[in-house]
Amino acid sequence: MPKKIRVAALDDHLGIIDGYWYRLNQSPEVEMVGAAANAADFEKLLTTKAVDLVFLDVWAPTSPDNSNPYPILHFIPKLLELYPHLTVLVISAVNERTLIQAVIDAGANGYILKEDNVAIENLAAIVGAVSNGGIHLSPKAGEQLRQRKRKAGEPALTPRQLEALSLAASHPEWPRTALAQDMAISNSTFRNLLHNSYLRLGVNTLSAAIFRARQLGMITPQHPPLAMR
Repeated sequence: MPKKIRVAALDDHLGIIDGYWYRLNQSPEVEMVGAAANAADFEKLLTTKAVDLVFLDVWAPTSPDNSNPYPILHFIPKLLELYPHLTVLVISAVNERTLIQAVIDAGANGYILKEDNVAIENLAAIVGAVSNGGIHLSPKAGEQLRQRKRKAGEPALTPRQLEALSLAASHPEWPRTALAQDMAISNSTFRNLLHNSYLRLGVNTLSAAIFRARQLGMITPQHPPLAMR
């Protein structure tokens, strides 16, 4: 009998998690093995469970003590470095073109919008497809990516610049040295990433850069989408 694809989910909505358990555990090929409501607990979960694929919501708290949204653009590369076999599928209510592209660039194998009922109903089949190297995008997410041409005057940031801003936004109390260490780069490299992002965004401070990046839909918003509150 073939081994089931083992799935774990990061989402802070119990109803969503219950839905995953219900749908996946009806499948003979897929099983849910765990879930967490914040990124810190999810990382701990992955050290105790054998997992093949993860569902990540764009918006979830960083930890029980840190309600800021976790740095998904840093989180995905970190997970893939720790678990090279892992497949990442993002399932979120956030529908921002730049952020969707950044998530795919970070290593996700797909982006499903929570409003995409067809995808949610066929989640087990999608899990099987992306686990075999496929990519799945909700139609609206795919349309966003096909409209990749930036608006006039819209800045472009590199994946590493977006990762640095994403991490800094999640941990506003951390000194720059701690942020650089978490990205496994030197302090000067981290400083250069920030300074170059300031220039591209037309700002002078980290707080202004984070605000502008959120305003442009480049990193996770400070608050979850209204549909999920």
